[in-house]
Amino acid sequence: MRYIKDAIAILILILIIQPIKGQTDLGIFDNHLDIGNCANKGFAYYQEADQTYVIGGSGKNMWFNEDQFHYLWTTLQGDFILRAEVDFMGEGVDPHRKVGWIVKNDLNSETPHVNATTHGDGLTSLQFRKTIDGNTEEIISNDSLPDVIQLERKGDDFIMSTAKFGQDFVEVKLTSTHLRNQVYVGLYVSSHNSDIVEVAKFRNVKIVRPAAADFQPYKDYIGSNLEIMEVATGHRKILHSTSNSIQAPNWTVDGKQLIYNSEGRLYRYHLNNGVISPLNTGFAIKNNNDHVLSFDGTLLGISHHNGNDNNSSTIYYLPSQGDSLPAVVTKPGVGNSYLHGWSPDNQKMIFTGHRKGQYDIYSVDLKTGNEKQLTNQKTLDDGPEYSPDGKQIFFNSARNGKMKLWSMDSEGKNQTQLTFDEYNDWFPHVSPDQKWIVFISFPKEIDPNDHPFYKHCLLRIIPFKGGTPRIIGYLYGGQGSINVPSWSPDSRFISFISNSKL
Repeated sequence: MRYIKDAIAILILILIIQPIKGQTDLGIFDNHLDIGNCANKGFAYYQEADQTYVIGGSGKNMWFNEDQFHYLWTTLQGDFILRAEVDFMGEGVDPHRKVGWIVKNDLNSETPHVNATTHGDGLTSLQFRKTIDGNTEEIISNDSLPDVIQLERKGDDFIMSTAKFGQDFVEVKLTSTHLRNQVYVGLYVSSHNSDIVEVAKFRNVKIVRPAAADFQPYKDYIGSNLEIMEVATGHRKILHSTSNSIQAPNWTVDGKQLIYNSEGRLYRYHLNNGVISPLNTGFAIKNNNDHVLSFDGTLLGISHHNGNDNNSSTIYYLPSQGDSLPAVVTKPGVGNSYLHGWSPDNQKMIFTGHRKGQYDIYSVDLKTGNEKQLTNQKTLDDGPEYSPDGKQIFFNSARNGKMKLWSMDSEGKNQTQLTFDEYNDWFPHVSPDQKWIVFISFPKEIDPNDHPFYKHCLLRIIPFKGGTPRIIGYLYGGQGSINVPSWSPDSRFISFISNSKL
């Protein structure tokens, strides 16, 4: 009898655990099912190793007053941003097979919905049904065969943004479409053929809950994702998510850790096991997000708000492992100093300094504290960084009306503009192999002097010797996302922060 009781107990335990495991296996989603009377059962699963999803779906159509598809879903309230990169697996049978994001009032097949979709033949449209049993309508996009699909809700407005990976978004907007505040959201596949199951793979899947429209910068914060990206492919992986604000990850030169800032203190993320540990910077516990490792990895520079100097941002350095009192670099009373880079020989630092009523780029000698002004503009110059060979400095400047990337010789000569389009480009970071420059691009409409929190941004890249920028990442973030050098030592990966309410 004891063995029977033990077996029953184990069975009950399995039944209790199984639903929890099933939810975990679906990543950020809650469940999946066939919507409508699909002739062939669909499926969905999550590949944790690379954080991708695979969905197989049948269904005769998603049109008129009824839908049939396989749905991987969760529920959300209020505004949100949904983004994924999609790839049909196989050539397919019907050119009208569909894949995308769909937002629904419920899990019935005739429900009101908004659907951002691309078809097997390339047709891309924002489809919607306004009433139960109503006919499906659509707004056709000028885009064709996109592999990036984004759907954003702002109250009763829905914005579909699509692109071929690496290109700018093409937008379609649907206004005054009322769905419930709490809705089902998720990815789907419909084969448009009842006899078959079509399969699609989804990577870089993000569900973002944006900041409130009236949030107060530097006072109100939302959650953060610590991410890494393989630059060659654009494939991303979230390492750590937290409801706190974390900013500016910096890859250590041994490739083993990421150093980031949170609420004025520095922390280490250990890549081998995911352990997070504090980095002791002594009295310097009001650090902003301008911490930088020297090229050899032995020293860590920080910008700490000095309470003995009207809380001005002052530059210090200490051994990279911490546990030592920081040594001051910039002199008291000279103005705010925001660190951005080291010279390769560890003899100088380069920073953005507020001097003479304006922000310019300066170098400072570590031994003497003597500063040298390298730029002189009434507009903002910021984000300076030495090339690994020490011959050039890359920075961003608003001197021509937009914030753009520039380069100059290490002594400030031959200042040359590198980017020219309508975005506002910040924080150029040179890869250790000196082949690439990665940077963040802020929306075209913002003030060129501002690098705000919580915006639609782009991570872009250009060759070290210059060229046309190429998008490698679509991002909700901004201030603190990639302020400091964040390349892996082998020049294959970058680290950065994206944001969402968590």
